[in-house]
Amino acid sequence: MIHHDLKLYNTLTRQTEKFVPLHPNLVGMYVCGPTVYSNAHLGNARTFISFDVVFRYLQHLGYKVRYVRNITDAGHLESDADEGEDKISRKAKIEQLEPMEIVQRYTIDFHQMMASFNALPPSIEPTATGHIIEQIEMTKQIMANGFAYESNGTVYFDVEKFAKDNNYTALTGRNLDDLLNGTRELSGQDDKRGRLDFALWIKAKPEHIMKWPSPWGEGFPGWHLECSAMSRKYLGEQFDIHGGGMDLAPTHHTNEIAQNIACTHHKTPVTYWMHTNMLTVNGQKMSKSLGNSFLPHELFNGSHPLLDKGYSPMTVRFFMLQAHYRSTLDFSNEALQAAEKGFARLMNAMKLIEHLKVGVSSTSNVQVLRENIYAALDDDFNTPIALSHIFEATRIINSVNDGKESITHEDKELLKKTLYEIVYQVLGLKEENAVNTDKIDGLMNMILEVRNEAKTRKDFSTSDLIRDKLKEIGFDIKDGKEGSKYSLIN
Repeated sequence: MIHHDLKLYNTLTRQTEKFVPLHPNLVGMYVCGPTVYSNAHLGNARTFISFDVVFRYLQHLGYKVRYVRNITDAGHLESDADEGEDKISRKAKIEQLEPMEIVQRYTIDFHQMMASFNALPPSIEPTATGHIIEQIEMTKQIMANGFAYESNGTVYFDVEKFAKDNNYTALTGRNLDDLLNGTRELSGQDDKRGRLDFALWIKAKPEHIMKWPSPWGEGFPGWHLECSAMSRKYLGEQFDIHGGGMDLAPTHHTNEIAQNIACTHHKTPVTYWMHTNMLTVNGQKMSKSLGNSFLPHELFNGSHPLLDKGYSPMTVRFFMLQAHYRSTLDFSNEALQAAEKGFARLMNAMKLIEHLKVGVSSTSNVQVLRENIYAALDDDFNTPIALSHIFEATRIINSVNDGKESITHEDKELLKKTLYEIVYQVLGLKEENAVNTDKIDGLMNMILEVRNEAKTRKDFSTSDLIRDKLKEIGFDIKDGKEGSKYSLIN
């Protein structure tokens, strides 16, 4: 089916370009996966759901896709500037566990979260600790090519030497002198030569738990090196697409490009760089410090104080697809409730298609509708525009069902084929066997009213009994100044 004029926005060139893979019909795609030291957050989920759609659409177009998404299970320090403790080791010490217990727990959590969002697993999911040999070899190669040096057991990448003949900031377009001036002066104690130099291999302190033998002593790989080594092993020295959140572009991805060029001398190791945008909540950046960051399970069960209620995984996936992957996505109760209604409307229409009565003519042009949906997806995976055309399809289905419009057998079959392919296969949405949340909402509000009346009458034994019985069947009740709210208990 590969005849589509697919275009995507390339962060490297800052323009939308026609997608031409290095090898006809084959696509190599690498996406930076999670660091498994805590529960995966919604920002992770958005990035991986966006690339799940990219993966699904490329496959739908007929490409054979090798999608590599790693698990970072060592080497990611608390600061992107090679400082602080390893995030996984730190969590292991706090919880008095073996680091691999932390890795296992949060890798399973991540997989469960992605499965709940109906995301396909990648073709290969390599771990950083499983590729120590490749990382040591890559470090040796970069040193042999003159772009790295060893200092007291740590190997650093020489950024200024690399920048003499290469554009170190090609991905972000930042000015190298500004970067140098904005970085703190090196102290006499520093092992590195240049302010922007970053570690490829880090010497382990005696108390460091996760360390491996190397030609430079016991240590562990730098976070940036891990992705370079794994992408190179499974996709080759040059491949088609590299993705991740836009927060990775300035440091992690910039350093990946430098490492790959320094190792292999290919000036463009990756053809297309794709970056997803940030999440906001009621217009503010989502962050733990602001208390407006919530985890997927808090979104599903409505247990976060900023949420009026819980929303199903497919509602959340549908909601995410209503924004373009390069736009900010703003969470609010109003937007999620609108998404819930929209998703229900779409699923109801999908059920109705089969039962539509056909006529001798069609009042709508289904072929044009199909072309519009594909045109939107071909335009840098524009899911919100594709969904607007899909909702035109649901309008047609409801109108035909109500006897206000007509459709031929051929058009009905084409409409069904289009919606099944796009909604289920490409957008990855699926029917949920969830109970009607509006009805639960109405029922719960009625019960809470009865409970409040009991409290007003000072019949506290009845109000406590209602609360306790609700807790037994999985509903948590919180009483506040604005009245009582319920949430589902996980």
